[in-house]
Amino acid sequence: MKLIYFSWVKDRIGMAEEAIDLPDTVKTVADLLAWLPARGENFANALADPAIIRVAVDQEYATPETDVTKATEIALFPPVTGG
Repeated sequence: MKLIYFSWVKDRIGMAEEAIDLPDTVKTVADLLAWLPARGENFANALADPAIIRVAVDQEYATPETDVTKATEIALFPPVTGG
């Protein structure tokens, strides 16, 4: 699966995207956001407040309960503001 990072999430993690195999314990968006910070300090800093991170699974906005087990692409980004 491909993980894509946008805006300051990308800057803090230090990459725009990566191909990754999720562990069997990661089944939902909430599981993913709980697991990613354990991958290193850059992930922990970027995802310190998972409640503000927005997630899209296969280009559809996702909730914490959204299943990720069959996803091909997951995007993580900060809240979007308009003006």
